[in-house]
Parts: sequence; structure tokens; C-alpha cells
Amino acid sequence: MGNMPLYEIKAELFRTLGHPTRIRVLELLQDGPRPVHELLAEIEVEASNLSQQLAVLRRAGLVRSSREGATVLYSLTTADIARLLHDGRRILAALAADQQDLLADLRDSAASR
Repeated sequence: MGNMPLYEIKAELFRTLGHPTRIRVLELLQDGPRPVHELLAEIEVEASNLSQQLAVLRRAGLVRSSREGATVLYSLTTADIARLLHDGRRILAALAADQQDLLADLRDSAASR
């Protein structure tokens, strides 16, 4: 990664984020560390699939794992990830509002014909 241009590194980050299960895991971890069994209860995927997605997030440096006895806890590595998810929601809301405005304009122009 040392010789990669920043835009390629950013693209790799967004590729890592480009999976619904991984996004859901990150969303759930925004409120603090969670054990795997709680993540499984919230996300309807097989345990092996969740484990695979957690490994991808761990390798990317977005989550970390720690042990408390027999329990493995996952947490975000930085609050910036939660902010990125929040910004994503804001962008989606703005895009949806723009689409609603466009739809209203189209309806108005169709009605005036």
C-alpha cells in the first residue's frame, strides 16, 4: 500500500465498505463493542459468513477484536468510521430529496400539458 496513490487506497476502502453485511456490522458497532453472538442476532447471515465479513473488516483495520473470557468482542478502530456512515446517510437523504424535487417538477410539467 505504501506506493499506491491515495485515490487507489480510498477506492480499496470503499470496496471494503461495499458489502451490506459489513455496513450493518459497522452500524451496530457505532454504539460500542459487541460480542459476536449479538451481531449474529441482529444480522441474518450464517455464522461462517459473519466471521468472514468480520475478518475482512479486521484486515482493513476498520474493526478490532478483543477477548473477555470466552467472549470475543468487536469494536470500531476509530470514531471516524461512525462519522463516515453518518455522512453516507446525509448524502443519501440529500439525494432522495433531490429526486423527490425532480419527481414533483416532472409531475407539475405533465399536469400543465
